[in-house]
Amino acid sequence: MIRPEEFRTRRNRLLAETGPDSMVVVASGREVLRNGDSAYPFRQDSDFWYLTGLDEPEAVLVLISGRDAGEQLLFLRERDPDRERWDGPRLGLDGARESLGMDDSFPIHDLDDILPGLMEGCERLFHLVGKDPSFDQRVLGWRNQLRARSKGLKGPGEIVSLEHLLHEQRLIKSADEIRCMRRAGAIAAQGMTRAMRACRPGMNEAEIQAELIHEYQRHDCAPSYLPIVAGGANALVLHYIANNQPLPDDGLLLIDAGCEFENYAADISRTFPVGGRFSSAQREVYEIVLAAQQTAIEQVRAGRPFEAFHDAAVRVLTQGLVDLGLLSGSVEDNIEQEHYRRFYMHKTGHWLGLDVHDVGDYRIAGQSRLLERNMVVTVEPALYIGDEDDIPEALHNIGIRIEDDVRVTAEEPEVLNRAVPATVDEIEQVMRP
Repeated sequence: MIRPEEFRTRRNRLLAETGPDSMVVVASGREVLRNGDSAYPFRQDSDFWYLTGLDEPEAVLVLISGRDAGEQLLFLRERDPDRERWDGPRLGLDGARESLGMDDSFPIHDLDDILPGLMEGCERLFHLVGKDPSFDQRVLGWRNQLRARSKGLKGPGEIVSLEHLLHEQRLIKSADEIRCMRRAGAIAAQGMTRAMRACRPGMNEAEIQAELIHEYQRHDCAPSYLPIVAGGANALVLHYIANNQPLPDDGLLLIDAGCEFENYAADISRTFPVGGRFSSAQREVYEIVLAAQQTAIEQVRAGRPFEAFHDAAVRVLTQGLVDLGLLSGSVEDNIEQEHYRRFYMHKTGHWLGLDVHDVGDYRIAGQSRLLERNMVVTVEPALYIGDEDDIPEALHNIGIRIEDDVRVTAEEPEVLNRAVPATVDEIEQVMRP
């Protein structure tokens, strides 16, 4: 759990970074209709959640530096017994002050009347420009409304995107955040292990997905993204999500899946044999990918460039492709000319946090940024081998990806989902009837 005082600390830090005479405005996520009057499950906007901890739609956070009557304000829905009977409880105005540590709170339907006046005296207004064009227009409208009220009143002369300041803050995880991500990783690991144990020839991808979702939901967690459950050649489609085909009896199953705990994501990939034992060719390719991942994880250390772990994985994968006879020539030439990209066409990882592909810059001033303590990345090397005429038949349609969530520390990298089997022997042991 993220403690309420941590949310307030985040807001204080953001106010300090925006400087004097500034205002910050951040909107909540919206409920989205699926069809008719049925909505998709509500998932709070990550930026809004990060600053408030409120899991409700129809809310706007306003931070005003140096305001005597209170710097931290929240507009949200009032308590409404009739609506709460249908839709569930609301926090309400008093709850925003008592539970979320806000200095003051106001009904959301008063936002258009109150917010323009709050802009008076503010020189800069920070919000997430471009994230929601309709909200951009509301922000401009509030400023123009203030200016129209009186020729002597001026709204903020500068509207600044909040993205860089807020997302750089989100990039470094606190102790509470790391605890949430460890928990998400542990539950996701249980789901992946459950899928391995359940997998048998004759099953359908959909049945394996059901095993994953069952494990997540029994821990009150939602999937952090649409799972990829790809049997055989389907694993060659990087973002395969149909998850409805029969599993190949003698093929592999690639799963890329994770869950959210307190909105913090896990993101794990494993590849294993449907029949419970790797063929010699499958094992050979798997060992190459696993060696690439282990080598890459060793590079996830404070002070090293973000790109270092990708470069390390590429070198091991390219050597493996040469050893398999899928590439000819030297490893150096194949890397320089990017011949490996026929079989490995994506990067080796990304930031992880409230979003699966979390926020934060990867490069600064044109250079790969240096990793810092308590950043979290995924490490996910892979090989995707098709069935073209120049590919040996034993290697046809082998798609393997191995992914773990790794915290940068001052010493050894920490794998947050370490409980999920990774080696050939561990996987075959778990899958043994």
